[in-house]
Amino acid sequence: MTPADKAPTPGSSRDQVLSRIRAAIGGPTTGVPRLDPAVRSYLDSHIPDDPAAALDLLAENLADYRAHVHHCTADTLAATLARLLTDHGSRTAVVPPGLPHHWLTSITGTDILGDEPALTAHQLDAVDTVITACALAIAETGTLVLDASPDQGRRILSLVPDHHICIVHAPEQVVTSLPRALPRLDPRKPMTWISGPSATSDIELDRVEGVHGPRTLDVVLVSSLPR
Repeated sequence: MTPADKAPTPGSSRDQVLSRIRAAIGGPTTGVPRLDPAVRSYLDSHIPDDPAAALDLLAENLADYRAHVHHCTADTLAATLARLLTDHGSRTAVVPPGLPHHWLTSITGTDILGDEPALTAHQLDAVDTVITACALAIAETGTLVLDASPDQGRRILSLVPDHHICIVHAPEQVVTSLPRALPRLDPRKPMTWISGPSATSDIELDRVEGVHGPRTLDVVLVSSLPR
């Protein structure tokens, strides 16, 4: 096969993809045909624009992935976090530096650790629980997205401890679908996408949890919506 045989044909899908990559990274575009913006005429969500319906679907899909879902209000969030730590028997919990301090005021019997200076992987392996916020949650897929913002911390925080408590505020942090989530995320940030506790079925199709991350995922849905 000659180099000419390998060249993409003008207007082919490969040609369009490479052209958009060049434009996005500021690469050379000489001789590259100008492309019209991508046409996205597909349906970007399959549920009504109803915040309560989106919250219910998120809770349903999270539970389907074997996450434990808890509902509360802003006024009862601190007590909910304290109860979850007690129920799990957590002796230690790590929190990112930007997590609001007033969320932790009801916690007793659990030592709260900060991540400044940064904890090592070995130190985190000895921690029972991590508490984080999230960037947003996707209802149709039951997915939590963390983007390393100050209230979420480094990616390693949500990957090493065996128990993760993640806090989602509704309706502002709940989107119905992936196409609606992507425009709200910064692709330059190191993102972690979580759909339920870590699990694999690679070995003889037996489900094993806690392989690539937390074995237990508690999701706290803090809602101002009427229920």
